[in-house]
Amino acid sequence: MSTLTADPVAALAGKYLTIILAQESYGIAVLRVREIIRCQKITPVPQMPDYVKGVINLRGRVIPVVDLRLKFSLPADFTERTCIVVVHVKLANGDLVQMGLIVDTVEEVATLGADAIEPIPDFGVSVSPEFILGMAKVKGQVTTLLDIGRVVCADRVAALVAAAA
Repeated sequence: MSTLTADPVAALAGKYLTIILAQESYGIAVLRVREIIRCQKITPVPQMPDYVKGVINLRGRVIPVVDLRLKFSLPADFTERTCIVVVHVKLANGDLVQMGLIVDTVEEVATLGADAIEPIPDFGVSVSPEFILGMAKVKGQVTTLLDIGRVVCADRVAALVAAAA
């Protein structure tokens, strides 16, 4: 057998930043995370979906901001723990760009072995798991591992990123 694993779940093992959205736990691959910042003034951009909150100025760079809670149709209440996770995502044209993700709170960096990760369960036809890499058990809690590139670049967000670059 080759060293390249045929098990896609084993390939997901690694470090994940766990975040909370509406009391549910999600994981983002640490290699995608650039930094975590406090919420700040967001400049709205017209004609964007409601979950695209606009852009921020991050040390001289214009960064698009997506509210993950709204993207996933979850309640979105700002608290003192609400923050922006800045991530690197690859656009369809291959460009690597930064984007901000509004989340309820950041929990921790968890190291997940292949034994802690399970494939996406069969949800049937009513739910599209296109944004989900797998499901993990972290401290007895189920954490949904997100394919953050697909989450934020699936539609008009990519156009906003290209215009802001």
